[in-house]
Amino acid sequence: MRDYNSEKSKVILVKCTEYDEDKVYEAVKSGLELLGGIEKFVGKDERILLKPNLLKKATPDKAITTHPTVFRAVAKLLKESGYTRVSYGDSPGNGNPTKISSSAGIKEVADELGIEEANFRQGKMVEFPRGKVAKEFVISQGVLDADGIINICKMKTHALERITGAMKNIFGCIYGFNKGLSHAKYQSSDRFAKMLADLHVMIKPRLHIMDGIVAMEGNGPASGTPVQMNVILMSEDPVALDSVFCRLIHLDPASVPTNVNGEAWGLGNWHDDHIEILTPQGEKSIDEIVQQYGNENFDVYRGDIKKAGFHRVEWLMKLVRQRPYVIKEKCIRCGICVNSCPVEGKAIRLDRDKGTAPEYNYDKCIRCYCCQEMCPKQAIEVKTPVLRKLLDKIVS
Repeated sequence: MRDYNSEKSKVILVKCTEYDEDKVYEAVKSGLELLGGIEKFVGKDERILLKPNLLKKATPDKAITTHPTVFRAVAKLLKESGYTRVSYGDSPGNGNPTKISSSAGIKEVADELGIEEANFRQGKMVEFPRGKVAKEFVISQGVLDADGIINICKMKTHALERITGAMKNIFGCIYGFNKGLSHAKYQSSDRFAKMLADLHVMIKPRLHIMDGIVAMEGNGPASGTPVQMNVILMSEDPVALDSVFCRLIHLDPASVPTNVNGEAWGLGNWHDDHIEILTPQGEKSIDEIVQQYGNENFDVYRGDIKKAGFHRVEWLMKLVRQRPYVIKEKCIRCGICVNSCPVEGKAIRLDRDKGTAPEYNYDKCIRCYCCQEMCPKQAIEVKTPVLRKLLDKIVS
């Protein structure tokens, strides 16, 4: 593992305003050249897994999954450079991986380029005694079959970790329903981030490429709103990449648990003075790229109730905790939210005989937001109580 304390992390930022195949290809190509070329990260005799974000069944315009033109650009450059042992895949939260990659437009591109689908239908328990928090993982077979991983993530918000980017996208290496079990085991945002850091240490992805041409704000990672950000980010350092993402949306990187724990685990840097930003036009400062590409109105949760110490008062926390709730007018009573709940005994129930919308037992709810992520109709949102909003203003 690199010593990120002794050298700056390079993050590449390339402007790209639309999903035009030629423009995206040139943007990705120029970015990889600034990083030193694809050969710096993966060998031509290695089995390379491309790991896009394929969270759930959705078309590319929804900004839920990695856009197929970004996937195409990376895959095409590998093929043109002589890489022949390339596969792709992801473990979705719910559903058939092949159908989900097809709806996202990824499968069509992969088939055209002769890239096979990796095995994400089976998993294997892998012990990890080095883990600080997680001592074992159930890893998808396609990940275990690969020598190196290129992480092609999506720029989005996340109800639990504020954002999902390079660090969070590797969670898709965990097999199937074990992702939900991980939420039940690592319930707080901090412990969940520490588990992700352990996973990164074990998986060791080689390169991270973020699709930020159109990002998702608001009720992410699956029910938010697409928003133009016009960038593609790349780095060997997932923490630095996510931290630049934070800066672009005027979010303090220190407020994101995956950044703080990722740096503590030695995975990278989140501090500005340890990050070097390179563009095709030359090196840029954080202030310069924020001024040129930043969006101060980006809808992401910025409050932190723990600053005031209210997390130590359980009765108060019940009044101020964010919680998922069902928009009854949108709900189709499909039951996917119930099936996705990892809590034993379920924190959400659906009585189809009554014909009513699902109901939560908030005493059981662990705020993992798996239900919100998997809802096919964007009928579940994360609600911030009015009291919490007021307290956030006081402590900010």
